[in-house]
Amino acid sequence: MEVLNADKKDAQLRATLAKLLEPGYQAIESGVIPQADGSLHVRTQVRMPRCKGKMVDWWFGWLNSTERYQMWHPQAHKKFSWDDKWRPGHYIGATHYGEEQVGPQYFKVNIKFYDPADVLDVSGFQEARIGAVIYAKPTDEKGEPHGRMVICFRDTDWGCEARIWDWLFHTTDIQAGIGLMQHSFEEFGNLAEFLPDLYAMENLR
Repeated sequence: MEVLNADKKDAQLRATLAKLLEPGYQAIESGVIPQADGSLHVRTQVRMPRCKGKMVDWWFGWLNSTERYQMWHPQAHKKFSWDDKWRPGHYIGATHYGEEQVGPQYFKVNIKFYDPADVLDVSGFQEARIGAVIYAKPTDEKGEPHGRMVICFRDTDWGCEARIWDWLFHTTDIQAGIGLMQHSFEEFGNLAEFLPDLYAMENLR
């Protein structure tokens, strides 16, 4: 079994992510896909009526406290803060520190956000109706990489679709992947309930 280093994983990531700009749907939109190197690829599709990708992009630039973090998932989200790279409306380059419950496990995770142009051809976003992409690298408290996270928001006539693609580097546990998939369903389902009204209230003042 080949164990891929981070650079090789990123090269594979870019090749796989190009599929998000294709029309239609992939054969697997929600599921857990074991990888040849012993990692897991987890995909979760969540429909978000009345939402647009730009609203979710705004959300990450507005999210600045544990109280707001808990709006997103009241049961699972416990604590939240940003490093000093975050400022209102700007999260790329910043790292957030979160504590949350995913399935039966309690996690402390650091997630650093990167420019989606690092892994996707942004010139194709308009044609593919991509309203926003969130690209991040989760690490543990020592800075060791745990995986990759890419969330692509494809705008539709009725709202948008969140297509959440995670890579978990250090586990082959299918149940861990299923727990993450369920967590993503809950997070973005919750967000879809209140985001359109919150976005309108905060941006029409």
